[in-house]
Amino acid sequence: MPSPLVLIPARMASSRLPGKPLAPIAGEPMIVHVWRRACEARLGRVVVATDHPPIVEAMLAAGGEAVLTRPDHPSGSDRIFEALGAVDPEGRHDLIVNVQGDLPTIEPESIRAAYSLLLDPAVDIATLAAVITRAEEKVDPNVVKAIGSQIEPGRLRALYFTRATAPSGEGDLLHHIGLYAYRREALARFVRLPPSPLEKRERLEQLRAIEAGMRIDIAVVPAVPLGVDTPHDLERARSILESR
Repeated sequence: MPSPLVLIPARMASSRLPGKPLAPIAGEPMIVHVWRRACEARLGRVVVATDHPPIVEAMLAAGGEAVLTRPDHPSGSDRIFEALGAVDPEGRHDLIVNVQGDLPTIEPESIRAAYSLLLDPAVDIATLAAVITRAEEKVDPNVVKAIGSQIEPGRLRALYFTRATAPSGEGDLLHHIGLYAYRREALARFVRLPPSPLEKRERLEQLRAIEAGMRIDIAVVPAVPLGVDTPHDLERARSILESR
C-alpha cells in the first residue's frame, strides 16, 4: 500500500508580505490553518518544513509536527527534499505531497485529488488546475496556464506550463495551482537536475521536469484556492476563515 507524507514548506522571507506564515488569521497563525487543511485530507503524516524556529514553536503549540531546514534553499522543492531526509531517513514514505504554506483556504479534497493521480504508476508528478472564469486572468502573466491532453474527464497529462495566454482558439484555459505530489524517486531526481532552458525562460520550475521527460498529470478541481502573497490577500483570507 502507498505510504504518503504531506510536507508544507514555510519560510519567513517574503518580499511582499514578510513573516506571513505567522500572520494571525482567526486566532491562529496562517501556517496552522494550512496544516489543519492538510490533516483534514486524511492522507497520513503532515510535517511543516521551515527555516525559522518560531514557526516550529507555533506548530508544536498547535499539536503539529515541524522540522527545521536550511535557510538558503532556492525553492520549496529543495526544502521539502531536505525535510524528507530528516523526518524519514528510512524511506518508509514513497509518495510526497507538497502543499504550499500560503494556501490557508485549500480544500482537503483538492489535496487528495493531486495525491490520487500517483496511484497510476506511470505518473511521476501530480498537480492541480482550475478553469479560468475571469477574463483578466487569461492575459495575466502572473496566472500560470496549464496545457495538457485529456486522459479522462477532470484529468490531463501535462504538455506545458506558461505565463502566456495559451492555448489559442476556442475552449477553456486552465489556471495552474502550485500544489504538487511526487513519487519519492521523482522528487530525488528533480532536485538533482539543473535548471532547464524553458524553466529559466518562463520562470516555472515544473518545466524542468517536463524537459527531462518526466510525466506530470493534472487534476482539474472546482476552484483556485486563495494564495496569500500581499496584505490584501491576508485580509481576504481573514474574511473567509473568520466567517466559518
